[in-house]
Amino acid sequence: MKNYLFALLALMAFAIQAQHTISGNFSPAKDYKWLIAYHINPGTQAYVSDTKLDDGKFTLTLPATSIPGIYRLVYGIPETEFYFDVLYDGQEDIQLSFDTKNGVSYKVSEENKIFNAYLREINGAKQGFMDFYAAGKTDAASYKKLAVTLNQIQTSYEEGSKGMLVQNLIKTNRPYIPENFESNASYWQHKKDDYFKHIDLKDPLLQASSFVTDKLINYVFMPTSAEKQPKESTEKIQIQNSRILNEQLQGSDLAYQLHLYQILWNKAVTFEYNGTADFIFNSYIQPLAKATNNEKAIDEITNHNRLRIGAKAPGITWHEGAITKKLSDLEGGDCYVLIFWSSTCSHCLNELPKLHKKLMAFPQVKVLAVGLEDDDSTWKVESAKLNGFEHAMALGKWENEYVKLYDVHQTPTYYILDKDKRIIDKPQTQEEVIKFLSN
Repeated sequence: MKNYLFALLALMAFAIQAQHTISGNFSPAKDYKWLIAYHINPGTQAYVSDTKLDDGKFTLTLPATSIPGIYRLVYGIPETEFYFDVLYDGQEDIQLSFDTKNGVSYKVSEENKIFNAYLREINGAKQGFMDFYAAGKTDAASYKKLAVTLNQIQTSYEEGSKGMLVQNLIKTNRPYIPENFESNASYWQHKKDDYFKHIDLKDPLLQASSFVTDKLINYVFMPTSAEKQPKESTEKIQIQNSRILNEQLQGSDLAYQLHLYQILWNKAVTFEYNGTADFIFNSYIQPLAKATNNEKAIDEITNHNRLRIGAKAPGITWHEGAITKKLSDLEGGDCYVLIFWSSTCSHCLNELPKLHKKLMAFPQVKVLAVGLEDDDSTWKVESAKLNGFEHAMALGKWENEYVKLYDVHQTPTYYILDKDKRIIDKPQTQEEVIKFLSN
């Protein structure tokens, strides 16, 4: 019995010792209230722990089962924007400071301190080449010195991080180092040719790293010139870059590939490179989503493409007595405001009369108000008060086909269309409708 208790106590002591913490402070303290930790795997994340911040201070205790890898600390919403990643080797506590202006710094954690120091030094050395070319210099001796410095920094950190998780990331980031003087154009071409030389996209740690993800995004959207290029030319290069990236991804996990292409698609959409976004969707996301049984990925993008700026508004049909009307047949407007509302929605009943009144100052603007209703009893009463609008009723309320077709999640939902019924804006409020029409 004594031996059993001793063994149990020893096991408990080991479990306690095996637990580590991530602690520190956020500044300004008033801006940060909570923190959530996730373990990042290729294409997914697993909840680990969370805590409240007390006057900007926090301590997260990691479970004893936490394995080495990359952990994401989320401090705001949306979670995809307000976060930073830390390296956890399973052996050390992590102490850090985060502030809005300067980001994260580490007081305790050799893994993360080395990586931060490395990035600071290597980026400074790479900037030396940018400054050299920007100044129009051609001095081969000075150029050689820049290359030697860059190589020394890279080699030093690779050697100094042996046996650590961070070495993988440092080696992955090894920059192109020219042996002799090169013109600016040659330097950039060689950088691009060398880009994937040290990146193993089958490595789970690298797949989980937002640092590596950013490198891949930068490759696809890398500027081709200091001068502004026509969008069509830029998109052709981005599409070619996507093809090259796809070659590098062959043999890696399909779920990871899908996750990466979804990020690239989002970036293309954000930058309004619709040609690039469509290529990524058609060539990679659709087949990968089918291969991984992730139809949701296809639905989300299909919805976006159907409703993106410049797209023809999906058809809407309604009846007035024996007469069938269509959105596409509406005439007389320089532009149209399409509203999805409900006569039982208190917010709609407050907002739409205000918009109705303000739109009297815009006689060239026509409105189609689509009521999402269970029946016509209240709709007849409330729609009659908005007699300056064209009205259509869509029975079934949230089950109506137009809810999915127009991705309606709340009422009122607004779209502004041009005279050809193409979507030109998606305002969130009646104030934003008026602001858009006033410009």
